Amino acid sequence: MHIVKNIGADRAQIVIAAAAAKARDIGVPQNIAVVDAAGHLVAFHRMDGAKFIAIDIAINKAFTAAGSRKPTSALAAAAQPGVAGFGVNTQLQGRFTILAGGLPLTLPGTEEVVGAIGVSSGSTAQDAEVAEAGLQAFLAKA
Repeated sequence: MHIVKNIGADRAQIVIAAAAAKARDIGVPQNIAVVDAAGHLVAFHRMDGAKFIAIDIAINKAFTAAGSRKPTSALAAAAQPGVAGFGVNTQLQGRFTILAGGLPLTLPGTEEVVGAIGVSSGSTAQDAEVAEAGLQAFLAKA
């Protein structure tokens, strides 16, 4: 038997609140998604003023981080021409993304992924900064 732990809705809201607070601090309204370990949406928040075209991007960043068990930014190098992973970002009907702003949520002291956060609507650097704030809130409550 294989037992999988997943982030719940209450913890997901803590992650979203911290990410939204960081987005307000830097003045960039964001779309913030939290998924469980299987990439299923647990919670989502679209801040007033966030770009609607970035909703799916935020969800896909979380999906990719959960499924790959890596930050989405770490996947970019492997997806470049001439590298073994070239084209990976075209997989899963376009849901696999190599844009920064997706981070796995891992239980402290383990490599067990229980979910992921994805953020989109700013620059990739801003998205990554906001996602990191959500991750830190998760770790503080884990």
